Amino acid sequence: MILIKNPDFIVTPKQVLRNKNIIIEENKISKIGKATDKSDYVIDAKGFAVLPGLVNSHTHLAMTLFRGYADDMELMQFLQKIWKIEAKLTEKDCYIGSLLGCLEMIKSGTTCFDDMYFYMDATARACEKSGIRGNLAWAILDKEITTQPGDPVGNCEQFIKRWSNHELVKPLAGPHAIYTCSTENLLRTKELAEKYKCGIHIHLSETQKEVKDCLKKNKLRPVEYLKKIGFLGKNILAAHCVWLDKKEIKILASSGIQAAHCPTSNLKLASGIAPVAEMLKAGIKVGLGTDGCASNNNLDLFEEIKLLALIQKQITSNPIVLPARQAISCAAGQITEGAQADLILINLKKPHLTPLHNIISNLVYSAGGQDVDTVICNGKILMQGRKVLTLNEQEILKKAKRAAERLVK
Repeated sequence: MILIKNPDFIVTPKQVLRNKNIIIEENKISKIGKATDKSDYVIDAKGFAVLPGLVNSHTHLAMTLFRGYADDMELMQFLQKIWKIEAKLTEKDCYIGSLLGCLEMIKSGTTCFDDMYFYMDATARACEKSGIRGNLAWAILDKEITTQPGDPVGNCEQFIKRWSNHELVKPLAGPHAIYTCSTENLLRTKELAEKYKCGIHIHLSETQKEVKDCLKKNKLRPVEYLKKIGFLGKNILAAHCVWLDKKEIKILASSGIQAAHCPTSNLKLASGIAPVAEMLKAGIKVGLGTDGCASNNNLDLFEEIKLLALIQKQITSNPIVLPARQAISCAAGQITEGAQADLILINLKKPHLTPLHNIISNLVYSAGGQDVDTVICNGKILMQGRKVLTLNEQEILKKAKRAAERLVK
């Protein structure tokens, strides 16, 4: 039993609580209130705000090894340089890169992430080692495109079997995109997801070129094409969703999919700006992602929360659009009794967080990942006082540097 005692604030997107304590039993929040129960471990949270752990809705974790390797390039030049180095990746590389990513996410307040990449067993093992949650999609591409041996859909099925019913890992199917997966493979993926009752993670309408190519090939925009072939459903997480028209937004809203918005990556690659305010107004659930470190350079979701709010205000010429509370709701869940004990503590005793007229505003517009002091996931303390307890930070940094140097030689 863990008691989080005397926090200045308990912050969720729906409400801010004061003068309350939190009791954690096993992996659940058992009580929020004037708790005086005896506990095995007490965290004195005076001077701190307690938030739900952040959720990174789209990333490619092992790409931490490519941080800074392909910056300031046109998209195709960027992709070709990345694809060339990706061809050298081993499962060991992906494990080290994933550990580095888990370390970075813990230190910036993320307790759950949605990933699509190669060697997902390695990323799953990194979740086990670090203690954070991973919704992991085995990447599926057509055989003539992929570098993975065997049948990508079959490989995905075996991955799902290996990691189903795991406490921290949720296996997903990951058809990469409509331009790397045939209609046949998209529908095979949908059947696979229905068979195992799992989710699907796909890139969708990230660039203008994707839309133009789809119109040329199918006489339909990407969302219209997916609707026509019967692919869309409530179990789909669609990353980017930058180039949507009003009709596509309506289709996605009616299908119940979730979108993952990656503002930093989209800005850096000049891919465009997703119409998030419009999507939210239509009823689409929008999460926030960092994308991989090759196209973002870090995994700090606090940066994405701030950018989300600022960019939508700019493109709509409306400073009222996407207020701070709504922005943070795209990256955080709720703190309620009976919920999973995934919590972070923010140190408010900082110059850039003083004064404190509005806690939500300070968290969105002033805070950063470096302000995270303590991280709890699944009822287990992963970091306290900025010291990560589940991973050897210096060893991971050393191994990641060595792996990255080998890959670029």
